[in-house]
Amino acid sequence: MLENVNNFLTEIIDEDIKNGLSERIHTRFPPEPNGYLHIGSAKAIFINWSIAKKYNGLFNLRYDDTNPVKEDTEYVDSIWEDIKWLTGEEPSGGVYYGSDYFETCFNCAVQLIKDGKAYVDDLTQEEMRQYRGSLTEPGKPSPYRDRSVEENLQLFQDMRDGKFADGSKTLRAKIDMASPNMNLRDPAIYRIVRAHHHRQGDKWCIYPLYDFAHPIQDALEGITHSMCSIEFENHRPLYEWVVDNCPLPHHPKQREFARLNVTHTVMSKRYLRQLVFEKHVEGWDDPRMPTLCALRRRGYTPSAILDFVQRAGIAKANSLVDIKLLEHCIREELNETALRRMAVTEPVKLVITNYPEGQCEEFEVPNNPRNEEASSRKVPFTRELYIEKSDFAEVPPPKFQRLKPDGEVRLMGAYIVKCNEIVKDDNGEIVEIRCTADLETRNGMPVDGRKVKGTIHWVSAEHAIDADLYLYDNLFTLENVNDVPEGTDYLDYLNPDSLKKLTGCKLEPSLADAKEGERFQFVRMGYYCKDRESGRFNRIVTLKDSFAKTLKK
Repeated sequence: MLENVNNFLTEIIDEDIKNGLSERIHTRFPPEPNGYLHIGSAKAIFINWSIAKKYNGLFNLRYDDTNPVKEDTEYVDSIWEDIKWLTGEEPSGGVYYGSDYFETCFNCAVQLIKDGKAYVDDLTQEEMRQYRGSLTEPGKPSPYRDRSVEENLQLFQDMRDGKFADGSKTLRAKIDMASPNMNLRDPAIYRIVRAHHHRQGDKWCIYPLYDFAHPIQDALEGITHSMCSIEFENHRPLYEWVVDNCPLPHHPKQREFARLNVTHTVMSKRYLRQLVFEKHVEGWDDPRMPTLCALRRRGYTPSAILDFVQRAGIAKANSLVDIKLLEHCIREELNETALRRMAVTEPVKLVITNYPEGQCEEFEVPNNPRNEEASSRKVPFTRELYIEKSDFAEVPPPKFQRLKPDGEVRLMGAYIVKCNEIVKDDNGEIVEIRCTADLETRNGMPVDGRKVKGTIHWVSAEHAIDADLYLYDNLFTLENVNDVPEGTDYLDYLNPDSLKKLTGCKLEPSLADAKEGERFQFVRMGYYCKDRESGRFNRIVTLKDSFAKTLKK
């Protein structure tokens, strides 16, 4: 997979190398630990990690922990686990924290003040917004813009010493209030926030803003190419201004790529947090969520996710990728790798009247017909079995090739049986189907040459284990949740059928030993993963793949 990593970003790097770049390629992934990583994060991880691999370079994980209000060690730990799970290794360049550079950031700010390139401002956020101007009108300078260097140095030190209230003052870069780029109109680079930091404790009450801290962190770590999502493209001039005007040992290059947007879901951490904290889902790892921990719990593999990211493409233009492509990627992989097992989701009893009571024999059934190395397993067969309710029709529709009155079907891997009688309860519901088996068909077709087209799966009633199956569908009914119709909220489009729970399902006994995270194809039913909760399997994806036709086109 990594051998084919070629895109417009690698073309930029190739050109840099051609023009004399002699440094070892060094990339980073800088998540803010204020939530769990999602499949959009997987794109950013893949880009930075795979490019470092391609050029035999280094890849850093750096926690952007410059905003203590929403950050938590829970998120720090989850990010670490997700990175290792997705890439299969620890970051080759090391693990860092933005908070490790707070003293350097402070010193850089002090130097900007000494150079007359930063000042302490008393304007409120609302006043700063009014002074900033618009896309058609230039901003106007703050009345505090021309404070002396000495006054600014003292005020900034007083900010650090906690002498001012939260939000009462900010440190701003002095750039150009008339710039056509709004990000250069004297942006705030430090604010006063009294909040306990997960690593620094209460040491600091001022914190650098991302646009100021990030380029400093990149430069200190020797990052050659700082690759980030497209919304930071207009921030690039500020990134370069910070690097050019601060005393830093290195000059990284920022380049941008389009974010990954997927149909029927949301990527905004604000929305994901709302879904979790308002309990619209069971948690960050609810298998309907787009978070990596949720996809892992549902049964998706790292290779399928990375395959999806590559197929979705790496470009600068924003696009909306069909979630069916993700489903296609995992289905394509599991079709080759998943072990086959039999599971009956809506059981009805089938009794073979000419089979001896108390007898049990075993049938050899292949674990995966597409993989000879997967070998086979033995499945117990008894007089009483369970079959799917939908595999029998008292009044069959046209071309129905499953079990029906006086009809025959093959029990998968076992005998051919014929329906002779049905038993109903007082409500008219079928509770038992009585059949006879052609006991000569254990190892082949009927000796008289008759053809039996239908094949259905089954489990022994005596040996079956009980389990619950959780069937997942899209979390939202709206295809593009980023484009919610006016007058509505994204929560209005939560899919009420995104989860269906099937209880009392009957599974073949080998599944009693299934381990958490183990994946199977339940024949004729779909792909499932053993959940961490006892007796529960999550449906990863259905068997039907309509998207494969789209890819062929």
